[in-house]
Amino acid sequence: MKFKTLVVLALVAAIPAMACAKKPKKVGEVEVVKAEVEDEDKDDAEPVITEECVMNVSLFHEAVKNKMYADAYEPWWEVYTTCPNANKSIYSDGAKIVEALYQATADKAEKERLAKLAIEMQNKRIKYFGNDPKYPKAYILGEKGLAYIDFYGERKYDDARECLRKSAEGMGIKSKMAVLKALVDVSYALYKANPDDKAEDLIGDYELASSLLADQAADPNNKNAELASKQKDYVDNIFAISGAADCNKLDELYADDVEDNKTNLDVLQKIVKLYKRVRCTESDVYFAACEAAHKLQPTDESAAGCASMAAKKGDYEAAVKYYDQAIQLATVDEEYEDVADYQYNAAVYCYSNLKRYPEARRYAQASIATLTNLGMTKGQGRCYIIIGMAYAATRLYGNDPKGTILNKTVYWAAVDKFVKAKQIDPSVEAAANDCISTYAKYFPTKEERFDLPNEFSGSTYYVGGWIGETTSIR
Repeated sequence: MKFKTLVVLALVAAIPAMACAKKPKKVGEVEVVKAEVEDEDKDDAEPVITEECVMNVSLFHEAVKNKMYADAYEPWWEVYTTCPNANKSIYSDGAKIVEALYQATADKAEKERLAKLAIEMQNKRIKYFGNDPKYPKAYILGEKGLAYIDFYGERKYDDARECLRKSAEGMGIKSKMAVLKALVDVSYALYKANPDDKAEDLIGDYELASSLLADQAADPNNKNAELASKQKDYVDNIFAISGAADCNKLDELYADDVEDNKTNLDVLQKIVKLYKRVRCTESDVYFAACEAAHKLQPTDESAAGCASMAAKKGDYEAAVKYYDQAIQLATVDEEYEDVADYQYNAAVYCYSNLKRYPEARRYAQASIATLTNLGMTKGQGRCYIIIGMAYAATRLYGNDPKGTILNKTVYWAAVDKFVKAKQIDPSVEAAANDCISTYAKYFPTKEERFDLPNEFSGSTYYVGGWIGETTSIR
């Protein structure tokens, strides 16, 4: 009871207490501050939390709540220097106090003092509260990295990157989004200044940050999932424009890693994901990683990589089989958007290379169904174009004069698909219009339809065979 009463009394007696608080170190005593922090790190004895400490915690906390940072500084400094283990608010409020004072002064020496203080404060927090279950050492390192950026800028980017990287590795999916974004920003700046030595760092930092942001965006329990998705788009864009994503550069960095880790599934899968993310999926290094990973533990990504490798070698039969595997494996993981791509790619090979038109339609229709289930129209247009091309390439009837005319009816059905393509997916409008212009020239003429009155007696026509669709006579 006495303890609680003291806290209340402290709030009432704020002005006298402020007058009694020890004065903070001034500009000329910067080195003393640093020495004290270093000495405290060496001293294992826990500082004693006195009644005066408790009183001053209440004073600076109330002042910070009211954004009276100058008034908060003296009682905060007293606690920070005498009982730094008293309360976590010493560091959460302290960061706000130091930042506000830093922004308020134009004195260079004072700014430098406050900058050093900001970093030393995070070191103390690690010492006294590094085992906190919610905000452990890894979290505090993230705050330290952000402080390096805020107070020192590019002068301390190397130190900032080291802290931010350790924070992301330690916090995982619980990483602060600002830390992940800053990690890529800083790493990109270091890469621009020294691309030969920093490319691998940027790639690794991007891979870590992008992966964690993707996990956060996909977490149904994360109320900030939408923001995480936007931050992922941001770091993806930074990496894309950096130049480090050049496929030849990746090959230089990862060729030996693939060769040395053909039995290390974790390493291989990370390389496969990275190459896929930056669209370097025609690389021999990517193929080698996919093949090795697929032997150890097949995934949709490794199967898709093997499909691309088979196609590059001209083995389209194998490519389609690998895409079948990718479709099955991805469905298990609910990666349905990737499934749509795998289905479409299989359709392309069946149409373009294997000339198996019914199969091409089956894969294309499956891709359309997948996208429809996702509520997506973009991507469907390309599938309708493939179906239309498959129709246009088909000869259903004989080569006699009658069959020659009837064979042209497939162009009606084909153009129907091209029209559907641009209606449902405006992104393919230009390609669809080109196809319409090309194949409309081959419609049966009026004279040809007049020669076959039994077949063209109405306004519609049923295109038989494997196509099996009714179309309009034009």
